[in-house]
Amino acid sequence: MAKLVETTDPKKDSFEREIVLDDPAVYQAADLLTNGDIDTETIRTNVAQMLNAFGENPERDGLKRTPDRVARMYEELLAGYRTDPIALVNDALFEVEYDEMVIVRDIEFYSLCEHHMLPFLGRAHVAYMPRGRVIGLSKIPRVVDMFSRRLQVQERLTRQVADFLMEVLHPRGVAVVVEAIHMCSMIRGVKKHDTRMTTSSMLGAFRNNMATRMEFLDNISRGSEQLHF
Repeated sequence: MAKLVETTDPKKDSFEREIVLDDPAVYQAADLLTNGDIDTETIRTNVAQMLNAFGENPERDGLKRTPDRVARMYEELLAGYRTDPIALVNDALFEVEYDEMVIVRDIEFYSLCEHHMLPFLGRAHVAYMPRGRVIGLSKIPRVVDMFSRRLQVQERLTRQVADFLMEVLHPRGVAVVVEAIHMCSMIRGVKKHDTRMTTSSMLGAFRNNMATRMEFLDNISRGSEQLHF
């Protein structure tokens, strides 16, 4: 369960109290991998073998360090599997007397499609309706990053962000809309460069109340621009 801790920070309002998470369900909602660190040595070996399979020479100057570069790249691109969710949000949860909609829009993200391991990228729009508990502004983009920096499909990414915020905040509702372009349909296969995919997850008040859902959708559509590549 979450614990309430009185803050001593004079910059915070008197009614604002920090919330400290202490709940295994938060880790379950984060859907982490628990099999240790990424195996960079195996990645280096396999990349060298792939270069040979392509007909390339992995010992030539331009490729000699490529296996190491790729291994370090995947450590960064797949870091979301091993992000500690409680460390991520614990210093930015507060008890606040506010129950209107909170929206963070145009959160850019980058992920890897699990089908072809090619990038997909776009922006996420996230909203929640607090029930006495709010989260710091910067933490919602970090939650999106935690789930996007994995081998993903857009549908799962959208639902994971929504479910995690429901578990952490216990709000009246959460809404997530994700728009993305996918390299696997742009540079291979159908090769359709202007295709955009939109997914959504509406939980609680956003699913049950049409007016609430429309308020959110109207807000994120106002002033929005088409994704550019």
